[in-house]
Amino acid sequence: MPRVPRIDVGGYVYHVINRANARVRIFDAEADYEQFEELLEEGVKRFNMRLLAYCVMPNHWHLVLYPRENGDLSKFMGWLTNAHTRRWHSVKKSIGHGSLYQGRYKSFLCQREEYLFALLRYVEGNAKRAYLVERAEEWRWSSVWRRIQGAEEQKEMLSSWPVPEPEDYLLFLNEPQGKEEIEGIRCSVRRGSPYGQGVWVEKVARQFGIEATLRPRGRPKR
Repeated sequence: MPRVPRIDVGGYVYHVINRANARVRIFDAEADYEQFEELLEEGVKRFNMRLLAYCVMPNHWHLVLYPRENGDLSKFMGWLTNAHTRRWHSVKKSIGHGSLYQGRYKSFLCQREEYLFALLRYVEGNAKRAYLVERAEEWRWSSVWRRIQGAEEQKEMLSSWPVPEPEDYLLFLNEPQGKEEIEGIRCSVRRGSPYGQGVWVEKVARQFGIEATLRPRGRPKR
């Protein structure tokens, strides 16, 4: 199957994901998570990247990025992935034992407004959906924990959202997310399609020469 064209245009929001090779666990201890977050923080400063949300899970991670200029996404992600792979193998003393990730990272355009809120909720609620915590903000290795409980210097890694945050966002985050919203986002990941309203998806698909394979039913709830 041919690769989906890589879009790397500034001014758009991207859902970015990568998984460990063979989906094995690569974050075993606090030090493993801390190592990735340190690199994430360094990369945000190095490439002036806007990081809207993230969640690091035992064998994969999600990022919501908002690059400023064309080409910023690939520079940031190439550095982060390579730096983490080298650091991980060095710490585990497994240099030369194969790739850490299952392949190149995957990135998907996301429409703003309701669709961005649905994506942010999906990413920040990942650990709660996996029954790792009772409330999303209790997962230490996520942007919602950092925003709510992190020190001021930790919060500096995160950028403001391009849409206003609802006052009741935490309540909204911890409610069960609708099946259609979840399936819409997962379908975007499976098919390599932008996530948004049908007309917008078709518009950006034509603009960037990709297939508009995702047509969500209705709009996400706010």
